[in-house]
Amino acid sequence: MSVSPAITSLCENPNEVFLDVAKLLLTYADNILRNPNEEKYRSIRIGNPTFSTKLLPIKGAVECLFEMGFQEAETHLVFPQSASVEQLRLIRESIAAELDLRMRTDPAAPHAVALPMAPHSSAAATTRPAAPPVQQPSSLDSSMSFLVTLQSNFQHVLQYENPKLQQKTRSVIPQQQLVSAAQHNLNEMKEADPGCKLGLEDFLVLELLRWFKQNFSWVDCLPCSQCGGPTQHGSSLSPTAEDLRWGAQRVENHFCGSCQLSTRFPRYNHPEKLLETRRGRCGEWANCFTLCCIAVGLEARYIWDSTDHVWTEIFSVSQRRWLHCDSCENVCDKPLLYEVGWGKKLAYVLAFSKDQVVDVTWRYSCKHPEVLSRRTRVKEAWLLHTINRLNAARQQSLSLDRKTELTERLLVELVEFISPKKPKAGELGGRNSGSLAWRLARGETEAAETKTTAQVSAFVFTPTEKEKKERLLHVRYVSSKDQYCRVSSCSETIQNWDQCVWDKESVFRKVENDWKMAYIARTEGSLVGKIRWKFDFAPAGLKIKSVSIMAYSQTFQSGKVCWLLQSGQSSAEFPGDGTLQSFPSWSSSSELFVVAELSGGEGDLSWQHSQLFRQSLEEQEEPSFEVIINLQDD
Repeated sequence: MSVSPAITSLCENPNEVFLDVAKLLLTYADNILRNPNEEKYRSIRIGNPTFSTKLLPIKGAVECLFEMGFQEAETHLVFPQSASVEQLRLIRESIAAELDLRMRTDPAAPHAVALPMAPHSSAAATTRPAAPPVQQPSSLDSSMSFLVTLQSNFQHVLQYENPKLQQKTRSVIPQQQLVSAAQHNLNEMKEADPGCKLGLEDFLVLELLRWFKQNFSWVDCLPCSQCGGPTQHGSSLSPTAEDLRWGAQRVENHFCGSCQLSTRFPRYNHPEKLLETRRGRCGEWANCFTLCCIAVGLEARYIWDSTDHVWTEIFSVSQRRWLHCDSCENVCDKPLLYEVGWGKKLAYVLAFSKDQVVDVTWRYSCKHPEVLSRRTRVKEAWLLHTINRLNAARQQSLSLDRKTELTERLLVELVEFISPKKPKAGELGGRNSGSLAWRLARGETEAAETKTTAQVSAFVFTPTEKEKKERLLHVRYVSSKDQYCRVSSCSETIQNWDQCVWDKESVFRKVENDWKMAYIARTEGSLVGKIRWKFDFAPAGLKIKSVSIMAYSQTFQSGKVCWLLQSGQSSAEFPGDGTLQSFPSWSSSSELFVVAELSGGEGDLSWQHSQLFRQSLEEQEEPSFEVIINLQDD
């Protein structure tokens, strides 16, 4: 039987230290094995003096708890119902065997006295004889909490390596469909740019992000389970045994003022459960998305940000670098999004994979001096030493080639970290996921300095050679697929509703996975939303002969949607009832705008009371918007 890295580290302690800690670890394990239904034995308070002075400072000790199956839960380490008792027993027996061997071979061992292990004591210094002396952080509580966070996340990512879990994940991902779409996009890119250096995995990441965004639900407050109405956060509820089994130490109470009913929202921490529920906030999203990436063969790592956000990084083989991926926002390779776009005051950003922990803070900042001034939780030397120690323990079983590969990648990252950075257009906006109130409370709507600089690129429909020849432009949009089809130009398709928009104001696409519906609505907090599509035939020497248009919109309560055709001095309103409206003699202009304006509604959900293109996700072919323009010579 191979010895675990944690036990190997534990055995490197001096004999008297090992004996003392081993007995404590066996006590924790035996309490659970003897009393499997007693919740009090499944929880260890981090601030407990025994834990903080006799176990936490000892090399390999907390790592053994994590290998047993304990998980971090804010102020405690918890052994969840979902944890493997057999794994606990295995680690327990390995420690017991080593303890027994040492006690039999060392005559003085039975009389060994447990040493006080305060981090500043001379005894503590003897627990790591090979390590260089480092200055400990001034706050024991802070360093203790930070160490537990490091170890907990480092242990958590090992769940993603479970072959059975990966197989289950692949069964819910349309992998072949995503790979085919990625290959198609790669081929198109190479045709447009023969020197393209991107690989299939780069496009697969984009397809996986898009699929995940459409299939995972963001939860601010769940609708009332009885009346379906809005709810508000109430006092937390107690987790059930089933909640604890899936790592939900915290259960939110979404309270309905009308029904006086509480709807439970367990904050599950196990990615297998999240494959079923497919809902949550950034913690659940990043947790499940990282698993999905690894399951389809991508090398991924989980990113933890001390300012309360998490996301994923993917290693691009073709680009030989790590790519930032945020499944909540459906964005890739926009690392300055948080600091520049959201206005986050970053301090610590750490990457966790099965092989290593890396401090990647500097990838996500172009204001390094400001960030450095905020890194006060632990001493920099302590953090570096701790990360190196964790990595050394985890990498013991790796091949020399793999260790060399990791070192070379880290060197490339270090060069990237110190290189000057400028924000890209996609990194300038505020956060999209979550309600306006939730984003405002977190201060992530939009950084003040970006509000005057953010630009929206405008798309203009101009005729292709085929459309010029046939004097016809015909466009359809299918809401369920979020896809335009340019019927008059060899059925060319364009993904994403806003890719063909001239301009937009306070609107976004909403996907209701519970109801399997998609639509465009106003952003929360806005009074009016507006979209314009532009068609321009002047460059082709053509003008409009006639227009036929169909649009579908839906309103609730006092919500309003106004549809307009505008061209030069001409303007015409038409209904959004899904029927094709014809304007046989238009203004003979060479330019046309189609305008949709959303307004009205009542209460906190007024933004939902006027909707464009509401359609079931199961309707894959029926258009929600269609424009047919017949042309003539100018």
